[in-house]
Amino acid sequence: MPRISISLSTFLSRAKTAFLSLSTSSTSPSQRPLTIVTGNSAADLDSLTSALLYAYIRSLPFSPANADPKNQPPPPPLYIPLLNIPRADLALRPEFQAVFRHTGIRAEGLVTLDELETVIDKGLRVEDTEWVLVDHNKLQGALGEKFSSRVRGVVDHHEDEGAVPMDAETRVIEKCGSCTSLVIRTLRASWEDAAAEGTGLSSGAAPHAQGEVTLAEDDENVTRGWDAQVAKMALASILIDTANLTAEGKVERADRDAVAFLEAKIALSPKDAVGWDRGAFYREVEAAKADIEGLGFGDVLRKDYKQWIEKGLGLGISSVVKPLEFVARKALLEGTDDDGDAETQFVTKVDGFMAERHLTVFAIMTAFTSDAGHFQRELYLQALSAGHAAASRFAEEAGKELGLEGHHAMQELEGRPGTMQPQGSEGPWQKVWIQREVGKSRKQVAPLLRRAMGRESA
Repeated sequence: MPRISISLSTFLSRAKTAFLSLSTSSTSPSQRPLTIVTGNSAADLDSLTSALLYAYIRSLPFSPANADPKNQPPPPPLYIPLLNIPRADLALRPEFQAVFRHTGIRAEGLVTLDELETVIDKGLRVEDTEWVLVDHNKLQGALGEKFSSRVRGVVDHHEDEGAVPMDAETRVIEKCGSCTSLVIRTLRASWEDAAAEGTGLSSGAAPHAQGEVTLAEDDENVTRGWDAQVAKMALASILIDTANLTAEGKVERADRDAVAFLEAKIALSPKDAVGWDRGAFYREVEAAKADIEGLGFGDVLRKDYKQWIEKGLGLGISSVVKPLEFVARKALLEGTDDDGDAETQFVTKVDGFMAERHLTVFAIMTAFTSDAGHFQRELYLQALSAGHAAASRFAEEAGKELGLEGHHAMQELEGRPGTMQPQGSEGPWQKVWIQREVGKSRKQVAPLLRRAMGRESA
């Protein structure tokens, strides 16, 4: 029997059902291997698509066309794509919904930290799992404390932290605009192999992504349509992370090759090829990502947020797709006249955000297009007394590399007293800059801050 293709949405639904069934299943892990594929804690579009794509392709059945039904190979490992946020935080990411409309994905079919917690509470053991990391190469926070020893593979485009063994089953860590591009390159042959064998069904019928049925003669167009949906999902994050392949200093050959490969998939689907416009698709997803007007101050900061521990001190970085003026205005709108001006309320709310997460150093990185059409970045940095030395080192050592210049329009954010009681007698350290090296994203800034925090004070 030839391999049976499966739509992405059907795969996600079945993977979630299988995952949740593990809480009550008597099937032993040795009989039913479980591999969890997860992106980083910011859970941005690249982390989502990398995890879904990796798990989907790895889970495609590989039964030879002439296989003896009495001597079938063991079932393939169960790959579960895990979105590294609580389910409630899906609402903070409107760009996901924009992509879902083109790919047949339903939010209810995704596995989040909520479902992981449910399965753990019902008996899933650490040793029952293996983990593959995408879009990061070291498990952080609670997941890291519990499952770091179970990491068996990685595909990532961040600085190598040396946490994944060199002899891991899959170990791809290299510079690239999008992690999804590296996943495509790593698993392209497997995807092509499955597509070549899975274009027909001997049963005479194939299920649509929505559960409908089509006659065998239409199977090829159906499966090509499924491939096109997966291709659009992958394209979304690559285009966003590379500004539709125009971001200088970020776009690598793997990004261009992936886009060409994925667009070829779309071209093979008669339904999807008609009217396909990559530029329009990119602009639609980009506009959805930038639509954060309806979010509150705290939601704006946690929408795309990462956190680390260095020398026992907490570091957090929020990426925001609007200027700092927008964030300060959010703080003002949520306060009262008695709370002071926008700058004072901004610093006070940052204090609260840091306190909730036990942070010593916190940065806000903004990235936006000005009214004049220029891409710009800003950087705000705040530190408690225990982080003053690290913040000062960062400003001195990274200033030239990042092109940091004083931000006169927002300098009122500096030196503002907040409500948090700092460690020691010193108040919080605050600085705001315009970042002229706009090609340097959090991927480059985070290691600089972490190194500054990781070194002992002179």
